[in-house]
Amino acid sequence: MTIELYNFPASTCSLKVRITLCEKALNWIDHKLSPGGTDHLTPEYLKLNPNGVVPTLIHDGYPVADSSVIIEYLDEVFPEKKLTPNDTKERARMRWWLRYFEEKPTGAVRYPTFQKVLIKNFNSMTEAEFREAANMRPLKTNFYKSMGRDGFSDAEIKNAINDIRQTVERINTEISDGGGPWILGQFYSLADICVGPLIDRMEDLGYGYLWTDDLPEMTEWFKNLKARIAYEKAYYHGSRYSEIFPELDLRG
Repeated sequence: MTIELYNFPASTCSLKVRITLCEKALNWIDHKLSPGGTDHLTPEYLKLNPNGVVPTLIHDGYPVADSSVIIEYLDEVFPEKKLTPNDTKERARMRWWLRYFEEKPTGAVRYPTFQKVLIKNFNSMTEAEFREAANMRPLKTNFYKSMGRDGFSDAEIKNAINDIRQTVERINTEISDGGGPWILGQFYSLADICVGPLIDRMEDLGYGYLWTDDLPEMTEWFKNLKARIAYEKAYYHGSRYSEIFPELDLRG
């Protein structure tokens, strides 16, 4: 059996796959791509993942793309440690959370990430160079064009932050009503793994107040998540943007 993972160290989607691999005590060949380069846009990589994004898992030569698909695939193929409930109703509840996380916070986190950090890669480009860079990205061309070289509007950033606030409020309520410590009560699941790296990113960018100020269950949930051995193993030290770019004021 051979598992390979093409990923960016700082990518939230890559981190959730690495957490799943670590929770299952699986070994993998680690292909760390450079987010500042175009490794993920080469013809060779696009054959594996036509969307030109990370991560991509290769299991015995078979490529599996999209991080949420990958973690569900891993839980089905390697069921020794289950991260999906056996109960059909609880399984449906977990999948509802997965779809919600994909719909709301996954997209929302991109806005402050690009606004505070990644836009610096495009500031010095000419308009033609920027259009070329945007058009190279099969899945995110429109997102890049919406951002432009000057970043997003205040209204767009506010909407993104509101989506994150909605997310942490819902997690807080779910844990409070369900008794916790996890989103599905006593069962640690793919739902926790899916959203954890997004919250980690928001904390890294200086938005921890969105939950630490008044959402104690959410705050404790995140503390418990980061304390797991698999989380510690999966996180590549030095890969948070506050560590990569200490010169940037990410908390302003």
